[in-house]
Amino acid sequence: MALTLFLLRHAAHDRVGDLLCGRMPGVPLGQHGRWQAARLAGRFPPGTLDALYTSPLQRCRETAAAIAQPGGPEPVPAPEAEEVDFGAWTGLGFTVLETDPRWRAWNSDRDHAVAPGGEAMSAVRQRVVALLKGLQARHPEGRVALISHAEIIRAAVLHLLSLPLQAYERLEVSPASVSTLALWPGGGKLLGLNDVAHLAANGHVAMEKGEPA
Repeated sequence: MALTLFLLRHAAHDRVGDLLCGRMPGVPLGQHGRWQAARLAGRFPPGTLDALYTSPLQRCRETAAAIAQPGGPEPVPAPEAEEVDFGAWTGLGFTVLETDPRWRAWNSDRDHAVAPGGEAMSAVRQRVVALLKGLQARHPEGRVALISHAEIIRAAVLHLLSLPLQAYERLEVSPASVSTLALWPGGGKLLGLNDVAHLAANGHVAMEKGEPA
């Protein structure tokens, strides 16, 4: 008896790799992101999923809408899957952030550092773990997709593998990627990480900058 959980990162918006959008409102998918979302939807035709959950942010809801139509499950908001609250860093460019010693400290000690006026990654991990447990309780043998953000997906994978948060550096989570977990009472395993085969064009995968956004 196991839950198969597909962790999907939202498709790309036009500021991926340039701006730390965080919870900033008004960040829709870009043209390329809409194409990515359509390709991602092709991985989950009607009948594939028992449930579909999404972070409440616009870029995730738009990605979820592509998967839900036509004939897929209706997206259910999952507030626990919302992007990290980056506090004072929200909306800043990465070139600016790189000059802030607090940003460098946050990235070099994820298990203890806290975003100024925002969240600690340890708190993010706690809410992600609570979400995983809730999904297991609701869908003990289901096939469920959860659309969220790179750091949320990393937190889930690192928890499953009993790795520290600083091990985020080892995990690539690209826009519109699929990472797959099998979860059962008392355990689980990683079935796939950062699968972007559906984005292949002429045998080559369109690469994104992959920065948190």
